[in-house]
Order: sequence, then C-alpha cells, then structure tokens
Amino acid sequence: MMPVGPLMIEHRLIERMIRVLKEKIQRFQARREADTAFIDKAVDFIKMYADKCHHGKEEDILFRDLAKKKLQADHKKIMDELIQEHIYARNTTKSLVSAKERYAQGDRQVLSDIVKLMDELAVFYPKHIEKEDKHFFIPVMKYFSGQEQEEMLKEFAEFDKNFDHARYKKLVSELEQVKE
Repeated sequence: MMPVGPLMIEHRLIERMIRVLKEKIQRFQARREADTAFIDKAVDFIKMYADKCHHGKEEDILFRDLAKKKLQADHKKIMDELIQEHIYARNTTKSLVSAKERYAQGDRQVLSDIVKLMDELAVFYPKHIEKEDKHFFIPVMKYFSGQEQEEMLKEFAEFDKNFDHARYKKLVSELEQVKE
C-alpha cells in the first residue's frame, strides 16, 4: 500500500461525518434550534480525527518529506494550498466552538452563525478531499522510492498509535443511525 492509502481511507470516514453534518444543518434550520451536544461531537471529530490525526500525518510526515524534494511547481502550489486550507478548517472550527458557547449561554441569535459555520465546513471538506485524492496524493508518490514509502507507512502507523480510530468510526456510525 502507498502511504496515501491510509489517508484516503480516512477521507471516507470524514465524508461520512460531513453527510451527518449536512443533515444536522437542515434540522437546525427547520427547528430553529441547535443541538449543542451534536456540535460538541462534531467538533471533537473535526479537531481530533480530521485535524490532529489526519492533517497531522499530512503536515508532520507527508508534507515534511515532500518539502525535502524538488517538487514540480504545480505540486508545490497544491501543497501550499492544502496547508492554508488546513488552517482555514481550524479557524472555522474555532469559530464554531465560540458560536456554540454563545448559543449555550442563551444567545439564540447566534444560530445563524452556527448554521453558516457548519455549512462552511460541509462545503469545504468535500472540495479539500477531492483536491487531495484526485490531484495530489497519487502524483506526489513519484517523489519517493519504494523504501521511502515503506518508511512513511511505518511512521504513519507509529503516529496513529496516539489516536483511537475505532472511537471515531463508532461515533460516526452512531450519528448516522440517529434519525430525528
């Protein structure tokens, strides 16, 4: 397996969570009410699984190793864009946390901000994932020898020991089952 294989597998779980997020946006709008417990779960998933675990492997391992290579201009440009997109996702998630906290303290006017921020994430992630899966991951593997790819896979596995993948798979499965 190429090192990007595990990253692409993680994308499938992130896509499932984004589908749940989109359903919740519709419910929030229809009911004119936010589910703060769901927001907490979604934020935990985004912060821990999508960002620290998934983006962590990309930034701390794949991008780090790519930065040591002489990249074609288009690959360098995409990598720089991906890094900026990770920052955008982090900032949007922080804003969602802030809006949720204001909502939990009784500020019902912030519901529109919550919906807007959740929608931004729901629009962002599919485009980001498509860019990585279809335009970046496979082409950049040519910069690495078979041995380097094996070493990267091992480093990914070691990195993953810090994360409970099963917990997030279970969370997404549970959220997919909730029909209100």
